[in-house]
Amino acid sequence: MSQIIHLNRLIAFTAIASIAIFNIKQLHVNAQEIPNTPQATTTQKICSLDPVENLLPSLPGQKTSSLFSYLAEQGFSRAEDGSWVCYVNDPNKEGRYYTLFKVKEQEGKLIGSSFLDNSSLILGQDSRSLDFFMTLIERHTNVTQETQPSIRRYLEAFITLVKDGKIKPSRRGFLFDQPNRALIMYHPLTTGGLKGTAITINIQLPKNISSSSPQN
Repeated sequence: MSQIIHLNRLIAFTAIASIAIFNIKQLHVNAQEIPNTPQATTTQKICSLDPVENLLPSLPGQKTSSLFSYLAEQGFSRAEDGSWVCYVNDPNKEGRYYTLFKVKEQEGKLIGSSFLDNSSLILGQDSRSLDFFMTLIERHTNVTQETQPSIRRYLEAFITLVKDGKIKPSRRGFLFDQPNRALIMYHPLTTGGLKGTAITINIQLPKNISSSSPQN
């Protein structure tokens, strides 16, 4: 039987004050260097990198009135703790699958992560991570359409630097949107069975967007 690697907790994200917040200008990334090419229209799901959701049993009494229930159409499954996860097969080990993406609301914050197994991005994970993060930003913040392209370029630059090994894992958070106190960070995993790192966005949800719906 395939083994699901559960990640119950990421890091104590609620202690925002303990994270070194850097202004976007302090990150040595020139986002303008990444070509602003038109985005191709695609119907491909975010969670479609050899997904395994059809192999997973349905949770008993699973509710769909969740803040992130729209992700079901993107191939995500709802976990017992109320988070939404994307499970994928391990391309290097037959019979093993693990969590690639995860998102959860926690005390008024949106926490979305892309997990790097053994600190390596699998093929296509960089672009899917960007699409995943932007979907969360577009749906759960008050970021304007005029601001979205610059945020996308910034996040793309950050993911590229992680992929190239130019950003090392740490507890440092990089601010990319002030009104929502939105941070992106590349950090080591301290709990759970997946060994490696994760790229995580941490966003303070606006009060009119944050949901108090049941998590089970």
